[in-house]
Amino acid sequence: MTDLSILSMLFIGDLNDYSKGYSRLCAARELDVSVEALSSIPVQSGDTGYAEISNFFKLAWKLGFQLDLEKINKRMVQKAEELNPDIIWIEKGNMIWPGTLRKLRSLCPDAHLVSYTDDDMFNSLNRTWAYRWGVKHYDTVFTTKSYNANPDELPSFGARRVVMVDKAYDPAHHRPVELTPEEHDWLDDDVGFIGSFEQPRADDMLYLAQQGIRVRVWGNGWDLFDPQEPNLIIERRALVNTNNNPLYSKGICATKINLAFLRKANRDLQTDRSIEIPACGAFMMAEYSDEHAALFEEDKEAVYFRSRTELVEKIRYYLDHDDERNSIASAGRARCLDHDYSQKGRMKFMLGKLIDT
Repeated sequence: MTDLSILSMLFIGDLNDYSKGYSRLCAARELDVSVEALSSIPVQSGDTGYAEISNFFKLAWKLGFQLDLEKINKRMVQKAEELNPDIIWIEKGNMIWPGTLRKLRSLCPDAHLVSYTDDDMFNSLNRTWAYRWGVKHYDTVFTTKSYNANPDELPSFGARRVVMVDKAYDPAHHRPVELTPEEHDWLDDDVGFIGSFEQPRADDMLYLAQQGIRVRVWGNGWDLFDPQEPNLIIERRALVNTNNNPLYSKGICATKINLAFLRKANRDLQTDRSIEIPACGAFMMAEYSDEHAALFEEDKEAVYFRSRTELVEKIRYYLDHDDERNSIASAGRARCLDHDYSQKGRMKFMLGKLIDT
C-alpha cells in the first residue's frame, strides 16, 4: 500500500470531541496523513451529546436546508486554495452547497473529493437539498448503509462511486473501563439500552418491562415517553464520552446485557453500538441482520434475537448464565481487535480505496 504520510487532506466535519467525525480525523492523523481540519458545526462543551440549536435552525431543516453556522462554505474554499490537498474529506456535507463543490473542483482539479456519511442519505429525512444536488460532484461517497450503493439509490442522484464501509469504534473511548463505587451505584443494571428515542424500540422495551424484565434507558428524545411501567426506567439524559470522562463506555460496562436495536427510520443493518458495545468488552444482544452476523459470530461473539419472544427468552437465559455471558463479551472484544474494527482500521481501508482508483 502507498505510504500514507505522503498524502495531504483537508478534513471538514464535526470536531466536537464526542463525535465520530473527530474520531475519524484522529485516525487519519494516526496513519500519518497530513491533515488540516475545519469544524462544520459549532464546537461546544457539555454532556448532552449535541449542540443546542435554534428554532430557526429547526425550521430551515424542515424545509430541507442546514444553516451554515460556521461559514464553512467560504472557509473551506479559502483553505483548499491555500493547501491544494490531495484529499478533500467532507463528513456528510448537508450544509455544503453544490456551487462550493464546483469551486473546489476548479481550484483543486487533482484532489479527490470525498463524502463520508453514517446516515441513510437516500432517506429525505436525513439529507438537504444541498446534499441531493451536490452528491454528483464527489469522486467517492463512503457510506455505512450498504443499500445506498444500489443503482436505484445514491447512484440515481448522480453519485459516481459509492463504497460501503462497516461501522467502527474509537480505542480511546470504547474500551473496558473501571468504575468507581459511586458510579456503580447509579449505572449498574441487568439490561440497558443507550440511544435516542424511536417508537418501535420503545415498544419493544416496554414489552420487556411488562414481562417482568427491568430495563434502563439512556439517551435523547425520551421526554414524551412515559408509560408508567415500574420495570422501565427512562433516565432522560444522554451518556456521552468526553476526553475526561468516558461515561458512555462506563454505562455499557456497567450493564450485564446491552441491547442493540436497529433504527427502522434509517433502515439499519448495523449501528454504532453494534461495534462499540463489544469493543468495550461488554455483552451485546442485538437484532439479527446479515451484516451483524458477518461482524460477530452468533452465540459466540454476540447474541441476536429475531422476535420479542426470543428476546425475552435469551435475556432470561443469559442473566442466569454469567460465565457464558462473560465469555461471549470477551470474544466480541477480541473480534474487534483481531479484525481491526477501529476507526483507524476503517480509515486505512477507505484511504486504500482512494489510492487504488
